[in-house]
Amino acid sequence: MSNRAPNEARVIPLRPAARPGAVPTAPPRRGPTPAEPLWRDLIGDVLRRERLAQERTLKDVAEAARISMPYLSEVERGRKEASSEVLAAAARALGLGLGDLLSLAQGELVRITSRTTGHLGRGTGRTTSSHDGLCLVA
Repeated sequence: MSNRAPNEARVIPLRPAARPGAVPTAPPRRGPTPAEPLWRDLIGDVLRRERLAQERTLKDVAEAARISMPYLSEVERGRKEASSEVLAAAARALGLGLGDLLSLAQGELVRITSRTTGHLGRGTGRTTSSHDGLCLVA
């Protein structure tokens, strides 16, 4: 039986604990790191760009997705963290699958971070960033 309270979370450290008596070292100093874009901003940008490319109104897409027009507007502007159900409905209304939407957003993320951090591989067409993939955690 555990000594923890039933609702107490167990914390697993991501880095190994320092050895007893070891002198802590400061991380190497680097220039200011540009802020990563927020996922909701990327998704909103992709949804809006796709809607405008199809020359469709916010009202049309919201009705097709069966979500409110003000809420879709908030999602497009990156003001709301939409659920996967809402994102899937909006994507379907635009003729996309949820995977297509996420792939477009991931491509946008790579494009933005490559431009701001200079991690674009020279002549290879691939990034050299360690963030060259997509992982979503619930």
